[in-house]
Amino acid sequence: MPLQIPLSDTRISTESLCLKMGALAFDADDVGSDTYFKLGLKENGKGSLRTPRFLSLLSSLLDNSVQKNETLLETAQIDDVLTVFHGLRAPPVSIQQYFDRMFKYAGCSPSCFIVAYIYVDRYLQQTKTYLTSLNIHRLLVTSLMVAAKFVDDASFNNAYYAKVGGISTSEINRLEMKLLFSIDFRLQVNEDTFRRYCLLLEKEGEGCHIDWSAKACCVKDSWSKKDEYPRKTPVAR
Repeated sequence: MPLQIPLSDTRISTESLCLKMGALAFDADDVGSDTYFKLGLKENGKGSLRTPRFLSLLSSLLDNSVQKNETLLETAQIDDVLTVFHGLRAPPVSIQQYFDRMFKYAGCSPSCFIVAYIYVDRYLQQTKTYLTSLNIHRLLVTSLMVAAKFVDDASFNNAYYAKVGGISTSEINRLEMKLLFSIDFRLQVNEDTFRRYCLLLEKEGEGCHIDWSAKACCVKDSWSKKDEYPRKTPVAR
């Protein structure tokens, strides 16, 4: 059982976990873009358990957004709107460390992290909330849990994700409902939208070494073709 990371003063639930079968990897041989290879979303060899390159890129992008937002809020003296995702203080773990932990224990497809990233962006657009060190960890673990439920054939339950994220089961249940209602239950992500977000991450990593080894990308041709495109700078708030 993984150690818990304290995100708040809320007492961690000791509810027993109902562990399910690990998430299944999908065959993405017919996905045309080599972007997925470059980001580490599709394996170039079997058996690799290393953290894929795109998580480092995503961590860097989110870190930059948080720093810019907190500077803006301080210099412009803007009062940020507090939400259920805000903690009393920033957790003592970096975004990269949090991603590494979730990748190790969540057991979901790597593409779930991209879908979760899209959900976070949708939430920020709908609520006009600024992404800061006080809300990003809860947004990430909640979005990842919802993405795993929607994308993968099998996923762990809320109690397990609460343990991985360092919060209580009752809290992650509240966060899940808040996220779903905030984005109007818009969970569908078509292949074009998924690819565009991947391209943004690939651009973030220009000039850097790309790790080509990771679990297979979970992209389905059956995903709807009707969906909105991301903003030029996702999660910029």
